[in-house]
Amino acid sequence: MENKMILLVEDNADEELFVLRALKKNGITNRVSVVRDGEEALDFLFCANAHAERDPNDMPQLVLLDIKLPKIDGLEVLRRIRAEKRTSLVPVVMLTSSKEPEDRVKAYQAGANSYIRKPIDFSEFIESVGLLGMYWLMLNIGPMN
Repeated sequence: MENKMILLVEDNADEELFVLRALKKNGITNRVSVVRDGEEALDFLFCANAHAERDPNDMPQLVLLDIKLPKIDGLEVLRRIRAEKRTSLVPVVMLTSSKEPEDRVKAYQAGANSYIRKPIDFSEFIESVGLLGMYWLMLNIGPMN
């Protein structure tokens, strides 16, 4: 499991730390690459600009994507991920604090594999991230495995 990279797209430093801590508490030892806005997420995935030297074959096995991001929002990032052949099958989980029903509908319409609202309670959050990691990194057999 640890050879599978997770891409975390999160602009809030506190929430980034919560996700990283929750992964660790659940024994999820995968490499985690963190980017902080939608533009950087696309640059990372498509090996452009500051990420031009990145190995294009080293694709994340899971993208944890926030909706409300600076520069390019998470829904547009998701649309662009799905539009490119190289990234179209990468599992994308929307990990967001948005309670807006229209965000959930738009995320699924754009091709999200899952939509998880970040719980306020940290113990609930740890449990949610553990279940998420167990399913997407251990149990799910995706097209790229």
